[in-house]
Amino acid sequence: MTSISYTLFIIFKTLTLTLTLILFSIPITSSNEDNFSENLLETIISTRLMEKTTNLHFYFQDVVSGKNPTSVQIIGQGLGFGATFMIDNALTEKPARDSRILGRAQGMYSSAAQRDTGLLMMVVFEFTQGKYNGSTISMLGRNHVFDDVREMPIVGGSGLFRFGRGYALAHTVWFDPKTGDASVEYNVSIKHF
Repeated sequence: MTSISYTLFIIFKTLTLTLTLILFSIPITSSNEDNFSENLLETIISTRLMEKTTNLHFYFQDVVSGKNPTSVQIIGQGLGFGATFMIDNALTEKPARDSRILGRAQGMYSSAAQRDTGLLMMVVFEFTQGKYNGSTISMLGRNHVFDDVREMPIVGGSGLFRFGRGYALAHTVWFDPKTGDASVEYNVSIKHF
């Protein structure tokens, strides 16, 4: 690129950026008689200032065995590729199943890897205690269960976690290979309004 072409490119880019900033700072007026207007640039800035980050810590109790399992296989046989489980698991304060229940993990997970053990997790964490009562966060991602710590994305939320996005770190605290039952620690960081 010649120096003249580069200079013209920089001038064009600067003018485009300036025009964009001017357009975003012009109030937009609706057609009604109230003359409602909104400054888009101020809205964008104030939205960033209202955003919060919340860190959550809880345990996911996956119970496959017994008379009242909270994880039931609905597709496939065994644990091979395609096996899918519907869940309604307790979220507890501590690793023990009988500790205080904070909410439920509802959704499903499927064996989505043919060459290793990777689950596709589609889970809504619903909270039923304290200030988060009635709020949810949605997680959708890959869970490579034999890794010590797995990271999965938080893709949404409701209630106090409206417009939520973030990540969840999962760590298996205990797993019983005979029953398939497990307790998984979750540390979740979520940005929301």
